[in-house]
Amino acid sequence: MKALVFHGPGQRSWEDVPDPEVQDSTDAVIKIDAVTICGTDLHILKGDVPAVTPGRILGHEAVGTVRSVGDSVTNVAPGDRVLISCITSCGRCRFCRESRYSLCTGGGSWILGHLIDGVQAEYVRVPFADTSTYKLPDSVSDEDALLLADILPTSYEIGVLNGRVSPGDVVVVVGAGPVGLAAMTTAKLFSPRQVIAVDPAAQRREAALRHGAHVALAPDDDVRAKVLELTDGLGADVTIEAVGIPATFEQCTELVRPGGHIANAGVHGEPVTLHLEDLWIKGVTMTTGLVDTSTTPTLLKMVASGGLDVGGFITHRFGLQEMDEAYDVFSRAGQTGALKVALTAS
Repeated sequence: MKALVFHGPGQRSWEDVPDPEVQDSTDAVIKIDAVTICGTDLHILKGDVPAVTPGRILGHEAVGTVRSVGDSVTNVAPGDRVLISCITSCGRCRFCRESRYSLCTGGGSWILGHLIDGVQAEYVRVPFADTSTYKLPDSVSDEDALLLADILPTSYEIGVLNGRVSPGDVVVVVGAGPVGLAAMTTAKLFSPRQVIAVDPAAQRREAALRHGAHVALAPDDDVRAKVLELTDGLGADVTIEAVGIPATFEQCTELVRPGGHIANAGVHGEPVTLHLEDLWIKGVTMTTGLVDTSTTPTLLKMVASGGLDVGGFITHRFGLQEMDEAYDVFSRAGQTGALKVALTAS
């Protein structure tokens, strides 16, 4: 089969690799029908995730059709159309039993495209298939389902829920990429008073206004002054960091009000200064984390019923064999306007 293989920082190749096979009784081998690229994949290619070693097939967001299963798999069967979660769950360890799947100690957590071969391929082996895949109703398209693999649960759990967005809040989302936009979309479920987006790209600021932001600012604008103006001089109730660089994290700490919440959803590849000399007295709560995907069933129901509008996230479409072109377009989002790309099998 063909797959996108990581060969070290800055090096990738769409090449021939062996087909995956069932190795354990809980495995499923799944034919990829649609797949996308994550900002985390770009971090890997920059060398920000040293646990990813050369030779690894990348990718952790896909929809596919089950081809074969191990003897212990009972929830899915060959022929089923499924969502492949970005988080794999053993379902039995302490953390999985607490629905903290990202902390799985039984062989799960974020492993696809990280510690084992991922989904940017024609086929993939998914461990713990019963607890790491979701059957998809006909009413949910492949493109909409792709958004449920990672960005929707990530933005909802790590941004909105961790940030404790509440009715009447002022929420600042720094970064209007896919996760930031999804945070704006899911924040609307809690009726915030104002959602303010901050992003340097004009196209992404325009997208933010379409996805739930009331105000969209560039970093060169006087962002702090505007936030203070909208909050009676206090600062935002919630700031959500959705980029993963020191400057955007520090901006979130500067914009939050006393007693507010900072929810870090970005993937950081270098150290960030935490100004506790300023923050300690403000009673600020800061949260971090990898998505658990515990809300995926709920989000899937909402998308299936039309209660959560995820239209407009996919901006560029390719065939699966056009993986290199898709990476080029996605990695130059500032020039191409790409939000999420979708690659489909022929």
